[in-house]
Amino acid sequence: MDAKLFVDGEEIELNEFVVKILSGTIAGAVTSLRGIKKDWKTIEIKVTR
Repeated sequence: MDAKLFVDGEEIELNEFVVKILSGTIAGAVTSLRGIKKDWKTIEIKVTR
């Protein structure tokens, strides 16, 4: 798995540990939801405030 982080349109470089933590946490949370296929390809999350 891979993960990319953008803040205000600027890509923030992530080390391998953070990529594994973020992608694993997000994938685990999303795939536990009803209606999500096990063979998903991409998950996108947008957070605004």
